[in-house]
Amino acid sequence: MSTAPKPIALPVTAVTCMEDRAHIERALVLDLEAGVQRLRLGPVSALAVDRTLHAELAADHLATVLEARIVRSWTPRGPLPSTDDDSALRRRLHTLDEERLALGQRRDRLHVHLDLLGRLAADLLREIGEGAGSGETEAARWTRELDRVDHERDSYGEQLRTVEARLADLAIELGEAQRALDLSEEEPAELVGHIELTVEAAVAGPVGLRLSHLTPCALWRPAYRAVLDGDSLTLETDAMVWQRTGEDWSDVRLTLSTARSALATDPPRLGEDRLTLGDRSAAERRTVDVELREEEIGDLGPAPVLGLPGVDDGGEARVLHSPAPVSVPADGRAHRVPLSAVTSAARSEYACSPELSPLVTQVVRFDNESGHALLAGPVDLVRGGGFSGRGTLDFTAPGAPVELAFGSSDDYRVVRHAEESRDSAGITQRTVVTRTVRLHLSRFSAPGENGEQVVVLRERIPVSEVSAVEVRLRKEACSPAPDVVDAEGIVRWDVTLPPSDFVRGDPHLASLGSHRTVTLVYELSASAKVAGL
Repeated sequence: MSTAPKPIALPVTAVTCMEDRAHIERALVLDLEAGVQRLRLGPVSALAVDRTLHAELAADHLATVLEARIVRSWTPRGPLPSTDDDSALRRRLHTLDEERLALGQRRDRLHVHLDLLGRLAADLLREIGEGAGSGETEAARWTRELDRVDHERDSYGEQLRTVEARLADLAIELGEAQRALDLSEEEPAELVGHIELTVEAAVAGPVGLRLSHLTPCALWRPAYRAVLDGDSLTLETDAMVWQRTGEDWSDVRLTLSTARSALATDPPRLGEDRLTLGDRSAAERRTVDVELREEEIGDLGPAPVLGLPGVDDGGEARVLHSPAPVSVPADGRAHRVPLSAVTSAARSEYACSPELSPLVTQVVRFDNESGHALLAGPVDLVRGGGFSGRGTLDFTAPGAPVELAFGSSDDYRVVRHAEESRDSAGITQRTVVTRTVRLHLSRFSAPGENGEQVVVLRERIPVSEVSAVEVRLRKEACSPAPDVVDAEGIVRWDVTLPPSDFVRGDPHLASLGSHRTVTLVYELSASAKVAGL
């Protein structure tokens, strides 16, 4: 039983993209022969996980998969182009190589010449020594021959130094040209995987095959685009998909899941939590230590996620489907895949919390009518036909309210002043701390604006958790009286601001007619045994 030399194409038909990997599905129809045979399918990504490979044949055919495995091999480099098709860089490399060979041969000849001249000089000196010993005197000929040998040795030596210097320069040029050629034209060997499938068929005929496996280097994250148009808001839900698996996804059915297949399923270990009671000391009975601390107001829902380590799905695996086939190339770049778009009625207000920020922000509230949960992710904000900024959308269940901030407005200015006074009653020895907060709100509207605008101001007062400390809002001293005071200590005013009155004759100058001042007064009363207030 031998494997077919030519592999059978195995296209990707469906992809389930998860947080850090993808589940690849492939389907095709095989033309099987009767008996046992081995098929070679592919190529597939070399990153495919072997232990997740699963192959199954159609149930209505008498065939069985005996073995399925992934075989990886290095593809050789392609053949070199013909001489006529050589690039200028390759011709330059060829010219430098020919020059290097010619200079090498010339260097060898110069070494031979210098060696012969050295031997000739040795023979001449030996002849001079023998002639002088026997009484011969040919000083003129000996001088002439020695001068000729020294001149030729100097000449060939200079030529050899020139050739060696040029050879050194050629070695540098050849190295640079070769590196440039490797980067521009030479394609390195690539690791490619193929699937070897051993099947046994009772009868010959076509049969459907379905293969699936996991592949790393693929992930997705949710992204949104909110377009505000008057009293309606259009929310577009997209998926940003990255993949560098080694093969492109062309016209595949894309499914997006928040399942974490790589996480362990073992439950966490539970440790003991011992609670003990102890008697208070005399000093602890005499005093009550209190402190002011800030607590974030929370409600039911998933725990907040710092940064973006993964997809915040509220603790439950969510599955989203692309409405149309998509193509995602394996280039490692972000590709936006549209998932859904829904238009809902929106409620808008201008709100400000001066203790946190002096800016007046337009806040839009609407209900999640997309039919699926909105996962936590960035949202592009579009208002008035233009891009106004980028915000963050928290996890929202289907039908739950959504709140988005569309940025601050430059038409408003808020100034906050706070002061505190402390007093002690003589008889009860209670400490009374009075805090006064004044908020100055101004509106600078553009020419032609006639409508009034309501700005929601929110301030906070402390909430006591001990009976020894009392917090009282002095409504008679507040101007105006707050509209709402909730159990969390949030005080709210709905301030109506008319447009600014423009000076006649100069529309660029506005009076301060559109100005309001809000005053908040509250008291903290503590008994004499309270410390730390």
